Amino acid sequence: MNLFDLTGKVALVTGASRGIGKEIAVGLAKVGVEVLIVSRTKASDVVAEIESFGGKAHAFSCDLGNREQRQNLFNEVMASIGKVDILVNNAGIQKRFNSEDFPLEEWDELLEVNTTGVFHLCQLFGKEMLKEGYGKIVNMASVISFQGGIKIPAYAASKAAVMNFSKTLSNEWASKGININCIAPGYIATDMNDALINDNERNQQILDRLPAKRWGKASDMVGAVIFLSSAASDYINGHTIMVDGGWMGR
Repeated sequence: MNLFDLTGKVALVTGASRGIGKEIAVGLAKVGVEVLIVSRTKASDVVAEIESFGGKAHAFSCDLGNREQRQNLFNEVMASIGKVDILVNNAGIQKRFNSEDFPLEEWDELLEVNTTGVFHLCQLFGKEMLKEGYGKIVNMASVISFQGGIKIPAYAASKAAVMNFSKTLSNEWASKGININCIAPGYIATDMNDALINDNERNQQILDRLPAKRWGKASDMVGAVIFLSSAASDYINGHTIMVDGGWMGR
């Protein structure tokens, strides 16, 4: 038995038009997964890239900050594909302000996408997984799930929440064939972190602390997602895997 064999499985990946989400989608397709790529506008280019090496992919558009659109996404996926074996909640946004000036409307927008949206998709697709008695859910947490960061109170709240409600879902669903776990990326060189990368002082502070002495790459997430999506992780429940270059060990 190949513990990492995912041939024939269907995975839905949010925020998959670029960055970490795109790398996860392509990586899953390369191990035989049929990938449903969710982004604000249909990522036809990612579908074409996956099809170029013989993979299977479909693009769906959804504003994940909109509750009606999330419901419509679920309805469209179930009508056209019929099942989702693996749900990867990767999409997220970032807002940076001094905490004393953090606009509440920005707080609300971030929490809707990063926390409520993730829970909603877990709820929608989780109900179907419960009917099948099988499912793998991978939610994207962060090193900020454990730390406060600077100028990111909403993001810190959102990622701590995702990690903890994933444990709640695991407590309820682990005995019913569903594995819910999180990945906590460290400092990854994506568009979301451009402000830090371009701040010479903060960039150097981060590199000085990182045992790996480099920022992570989006592709560094792929192995952990494949592991948590496969039979190799069947007895791992409610856990958060750090993919952080050693950041949390310092």
